[in-house]
Amino acid sequence: MALEAVKEYFAKFDMAERIKEFAVSSATVELAAQALGCEPRRIAKTLSFMVDGHPVLIVTAGDAKIDNARYKAQFGTKAKMLTPDEANTLVGHAVGGVCPFALKEGVDVYLDDSLKRFSSVFPACGSSNSAIELSIAELEEHSGFICWIDVCKNWRSERAGN
Repeated sequence: MALEAVKEYFAKFDMAERIKEFAVSSATVELAAQALGCEPRRIAKTLSFMVDGHPVLIVTAGDAKIDNARYKAQFGTKAKMLTPDEANTLVGHAVGGVCPFALKEGVDVYLDDSLKRFSSVFPACGSSNSAIELSIAELEEHSGFICWIDVCKNWRSERAGN
């Protein structure tokens, strides 16, 4: 189970107890924000794509949307999201719980600039009813990200806020 793998990962850093599990679904930005009692934009959604034959994850703010032109400029190809089966098989997490932790080998992770507005965000933890609050520095450390990228739109009007 993906949630167990994420718990094991965070246990190595004495952080597993910070994972929140909910009696309700947190599979979408809106549901996660309701479960956590936070603004939707502070949900760190992890989107899964196929680039050059391998899976790529992009972690973005909850209010951000992929900008196709920016994506193509970054990756040299059109955005092609993984199917639910591909996400589960290639990444190791089911859609609704995809996160940048405890991943299968060969998955590249990128963090989108839309997250930099916040001191902390809430990514999922491998299931559709879990999350963890991480500072941006903790997200950088534990996601194993390659680099920060700017591939999203619809968030720049609200630069401030935690």
